[in-house]
Amino acid sequence: MQGWVEVALRSFLGFILFVAIARMFIRKPIGETSQLEFGLIASVAVIFGIGSIQLAIPLSHLLIALFIWAGGTFAILMLSMKNATFRAAIYGKGIPIMKDGKILEDNMKKQHLTSDELLRKLRGKQVFQVADVEFAVLEGNGELNVLVKKEQQPITAKMLDHYVAPIKEPETVIMDGKILHEPLATRGLSEEWLKTELKKSNAIVENVFLAQVDEYGQVTFDLFDDVLQVAKPTELPLLEASIKKAQADLELFALDTEDKQAKKMYSWCAEQMKNVHSLVSPFTKS
Repeated sequence: MQGWVEVALRSFLGFILFVAIARMFIRKPIGETSQLEFGLIASVAVIFGIGSIQLAIPLSHLLIALFIWAGGTFAILMLSMKNATFRAAIYGKGIPIMKDGKILEDNMKKQHLTSDELLRKLRGKQVFQVADVEFAVLEGNGELNVLVKKEQQPITAKMLDHYVAPIKEPETVIMDGKILHEPLATRGLSEEWLKTELKKSNAIVENVFLAQVDEYGQVTFDLFDDVLQVAKPTELPLLEASIKKAQADLELFALDTEDKQAKKMYSWCAEQMKNVHSLVSPFTKS
């Protein structure tokens, strides 16, 4: 067998095996892998690379090395998932760096973390003042997770005791100009309904790059042609406007009539429409 043919075959086989081995590992970004995980995966990749071009290495020896390294890596991952003690020994535990707003210098020294590195990691979490931090922990992969003090945390609807509409995952129903029938069926919608919604904005399926349906059945989409402007959905704003108009009309009827019973009825209905508006407005503004 000619040398270049064997290199090509080894490279192709190595590529297929590496993809298969990579699929066995836990999916996580490179930045979240530990030094051990990164080193093991890199070692497997190096074995593939050297084995592809070093024809003097017998293929059987290459497979043995791959079996040991890939098998060992997979075994470590499986054991770490099932045994907390083994996981702590291999990957380490999170080490507090700040507690109760105070920097733990001894823990920083043990982790070889300098003041400059601490400030850099805090800036990476959008924290620019150490005094704003209540608690910070250095994870096994070197990432710093931060809990800022309560007064520095962003205001949420829960803090204001304000009800907001729940959020559900939108369904992508068109991608690259093609209808995705499964997401449509998940929402109980049809292809004809989708085309009708697009027609309201003078759009057709073939011109749509991406389209999604939210939890309220509104369609938002982006066209291939960026010059064309897509009108925003108007159904929910129109609904809110109709409710407010009904409330205003009832209040006006209550002012215009001289009949006490009718005035009382109109005022009660206006108050009910006000309550309806307060319940519906979180959804119409989503």
